Amino acid sequence: MSDVKQVNKVTTPAGDAPLKSDSFGNAIDPTVGFARGSIIRSSIDEALRLRHGQAVAAMRVKMFGPESIGVFTGNQRDFPILPEDIGTLCEEWVGPGLAAEELRQAAIGHMGGRSDDAVATFNRTSAGIIATIVALADGKPVVSVVPPGGRSHASVVRGSKIAGVSVHEVQGDKEWLKVIEASRSALVVVTTVTSSLERLEDHITNEVTQYAHALGAKVFLDEAYGARLRTVLHGGQMSLQMGADISITNCDKAGLSGPRAGVLVGRPELVTAAAAKGAEFGMEARAPIAAAVLRSLQRYEPDDLRKESAAGQKLADALEQKMGKDLVQRSDLGPMVDEDAVLRVLLKLAGKENSTPAVVPCEATSALGMVLLQDYGVLTVNTHGQPGARVSLRLKPTLDALERVGGFDAVVTAVTASLEKVAKVIGDRDAIAQLIVGK
Repeated sequence: MSDVKQVNKVTTPAGDAPLKSDSFGNAIDPTVGFARGSIIRSSIDEALRLRHGQAVAAMRVKMFGPESIGVFTGNQRDFPILPEDIGTLCEEWVGPGLAAEELRQAAIGHMGGRSDDAVATFNRTSAGIIATIVALADGKPVVSVVPPGGRSHASVVRGSKIAGVSVHEVQGDKEWLKVIEASRSALVVVTTVTSSLERLEDHITNEVTQYAHALGAKVFLDEAYGARLRTVLHGGQMSLQMGADISITNCDKAGLSGPRAGVLVGRPELVTAAAAKGAEFGMEARAPIAAAVLRSLQRYEPDDLRKESAAGQKLADALEQKMGKDLVQRSDLGPMVDEDAVLRVLLKLAGKENSTPAVVPCEATSALGMVLLQDYGVLTVNTHGQPGARVSLRLKPTLDALERVGGFDAVVTAVTASLEKVAKVIGDRDAIAQLIVGK
């Protein structure tokens, strides 16, 4: 069990403990879960990296056209409104009222909610998580239960900091009941599937919910991925059928096509409180986003997720064959290579295995992502993730991504060639900075 205290301090229920380190001895920032270096020092530098990644993508599109980029973040990010929605549902004053009941029914159906549940939309799932924590923490520590091997999303920690409370994080195979009892929490956040796709078994979510309710706490499910990944790929229960008070999911991942938005569903008084807090912060989804959320939920097809998963597994097979099973990990949506492992591969290719790295692992994967994007059109979270996003190399192909970049073998070739290109400058901190944030 570990305990994330505010932003910069990790403790356990027994008392203070030192910050964790990565395999290179770099201190891990407990808010984001990776070590920062001299290039990516803060969320400001992550924003600069994102801006540069967007510029690299734009340059490629200007040179080769939009079909030259395949999205491997797992986020489709379409905007599925209808022509007739433009002057009706997308209209800022009347549109939200016109769409409200239809959206409520669609979201309740998607999340397995109750007939009287309420629905709120946010401009990001992270925004919904932060707003909900601030609205419902009630001045008490938040308990965050996560899958074994996983960790809370950065928004859970950031939301708790804004609320002025601490976070007690515990993995689902640990003594979470003792943590909930000791904290006297008013809010328990359960992450069913992390952004790295570690998954919590449904029976644990049910047990946490029952015990938290018995102790007087509200239960909030972070189902950004889980609402569909658990149910479609693993036969799990629908989100709110596990007894939680409220649940949020992401509209542009795991089978939903977009837009980028978060949908919160659950008990009316809790959803209303979170929505009000979100509006205070400017986090609410405006009418065009809410209209696109409605259309996305209406056109959702579970087979799209099954196709994404099948493509991801074939890509994992191909990458494993080239790089080895010891290096390549698997998720439900595709292959992953840990950021520490990426840096070790680069050092080995450069003949610098025994030297002190000039960069930290997150900088190595960011540089790799920029080369993958610029040279091969493979767009990953390593260039386009928001501040706090995971920094491992993760290849989660959206529906048309593989076709756009030439297929499975082309992606494997892109990864190996990009590793070799970055390895040539891995000892040059300034050259890596040039790749990550440009001039």
